[in-house]
Amino acid sequence: MVLFWYCFRTTEVARMQLSDIISAWNTGPRGPKYQRLSAALRDAIQQGILPAGAALPPEREIAQDLGASRVTVRRALDDLALESLLIRRAGAGTFVKGQTPQTKAPLLSFSEEMARRGQQARSEWIDRFEGLAAPEESLQLGGSIRERIYRLTRIRYAGRTPMAVETNVIPAYALRGAGPIEGSLYQALEKTGHRPVRAIQNVKAVLLDTEQAARLGAQEGSAGLMIERRGFLADGRTIELTQAVYRGDAYDIIMEMRGQA
Repeated sequence: MVLFWYCFRTTEVARMQLSDIISAWNTGPRGPKYQRLSAALRDAIQQGILPAGAALPPEREIAQDLGASRVTVRRALDDLALESLLIRRAGAGTFVKGQTPQTKAPLLSFSEEMARRGQQARSEWIDRFEGLAAPEESLQLGGSIRERIYRLTRIRYAGRTPMAVETNVIPAYALRGAGPIEGSLYQALEKTGHRPVRAIQNVKAVLLDTEQAARLGAQEGSAGLMIERRGFLADGRTIELTQAVYRGDAYDIIMEMRGQA
């Protein structure tokens, strides 16, 4: 079977195999194959070789074309979707979304961020789970289907104000010997040598559902911010999956922006 990828540029239709575009995807620096594949696709998107709006073939066909497993392809596409470079449309496929403006910022825990804002962080526990990861969590963490994790869900406060409902998923080995987690998760990870050195974070607007609103002292349907973060160690391993829903009336994001030189 011959696989073709269709790329639309103005009125011209370019017809080529995806393997022709990223033929050297598996010859880069050492590391998991899915990271090599996502890096090759990311470069192609950023260079405009895969333009915004281009449709990617189904995962099965990409795997066959590139000589990779479907798990490798799925994880690579998951990474790029998390970075907002790809968008998945149910029943339609996966499309290049294009480059999203990215802002570099210090990698801080909630407690550390609140301290920088001059506020005292505290937590109220909702759930502490230790056991096997869910299939989707195992996939994102890059572990086996028997991956053991901690899933920590808390209401995060700034002073007396409930700010967010936060869930962290951490591989169990990363917190072994850290002791009870009462404050900063990153400080606990630092004790064991597993603090993330970089992260990909996606922020999007949401409406608070009934449960979220009740826990945050807000009205159902009021504006909120969902922050999804995936943290990595220096060797590329995923060490943190975080999803936090913030009150839109109590949390803001401030960025400094400068024109190009």
